[in-house]
Amino acid sequence: MLNARTLREWITASLGPQAVAKHMVAISTNLTLVEKFGIDPNNAFAFWDWVGGRYSVCSAVGVLPLSLQYGFSVVEKFLKGASSIDQHFYSAPFAKNLPVLLGLLSVWNVSFLGFPARAILPYSQALEKFAPHIQQVSMESNGKGVSINGVPLPYETGEIDFGEPGTNGQHSFYQLIHQGRVIPCDFIGVVKSQLPVYLEGEMVSNHDELMSNFFAQPDALAYGKTAGQLLKESVPRPLIPHKTFSGNRPSFNLLLPSLNAYNIGQLLAIYEHRIAVEGFVWGINSFDQWGVELGKSLATQVRKQLHASRKKGEPVEGFNFSTTTMLTRYLQESADVPKED
Repeated sequence: MLNARTLREWITASLGPQAVAKHMVAISTNLTLVEKFGIDPNNAFAFWDWVGGRYSVCSAVGVLPLSLQYGFSVVEKFLKGASSIDQHFYSAPFAKNLPVLLGLLSVWNVSFLGFPARAILPYSQALEKFAPHIQQVSMESNGKGVSINGVPLPYETGEIDFGEPGTNGQHSFYQLIHQGRVIPCDFIGVVKSQLPVYLEGEMVSNHDELMSNFFAQPDALAYGKTAGQLLKESVPRPLIPHKTFSGNRPSFNLLLPSLNAYNIGQLLAIYEHRIAVEGFVWGINSFDQWGVELGKSLATQVRKQLHASRKKGEPVEGFNFSTTTMLTRYLQESADVPKED
């Protein structure tokens, strides 16, 4: 809301207060506050008040900005793709239900095998923000320590999600995945490249080169490499312990036909329903987020202190020693920061 008020001030300063109603729209469930802010309620896009922010991509919260960026004809295909997985999740038997199977695998890996993390590894640069998005959807939903009835859980829930596109990750954290901690991996590949390139005389196209890694990495995780195999390859004995791969490390491959809007809608819906399945099995509420609220309430105290110290010169009080020290230093060193025009 501070950002919204900042934009309102910018528009008003240039075009006058009457311009707010014509140049700003709102996505809100509270039309009274929309009008009070200065936006015409006819320019407000409603959405369901029971939809959490991380699940709101398919509501007006996501569809409006996506439509402005790509056009609604594209976004409509995205919504139809998501809807197709909704119907699959609702109607397919469990043995063939993709979100159910993936959710059960995650529960097995986390609660039974004790693997705390999951790597999301799309072999497409266009999906570079997919892993960070799933971080929020998953960790904000299933990061719980009590059941839906408020009883402390006797097992771990939730996964530590992280990831990077394709070969970026291979040169970043795959070393840990192959020979360090066991981290289940989601490999996401695409059959058709968005920008196909083939250089004359090369063995394979650029996309085939990328996909060679996509197919090889899960095999390396699953089967590893034994000391016996290394001996047959005449690897020096001192290097054998360093080049041995234990294998038996879980992963799965998801292969998309292409990266069109419909398939992206399907991909997102698969993960959203998968996360819901995990929550159902764990017996937790995947749709609240009380863990976020404590930080917000403490931030309110800090905000009041900053105001009191800057405007009235009041000392920092009511915080622990560490925070008091840092806040005091912050106020001292930021006092002379020149204000922007």
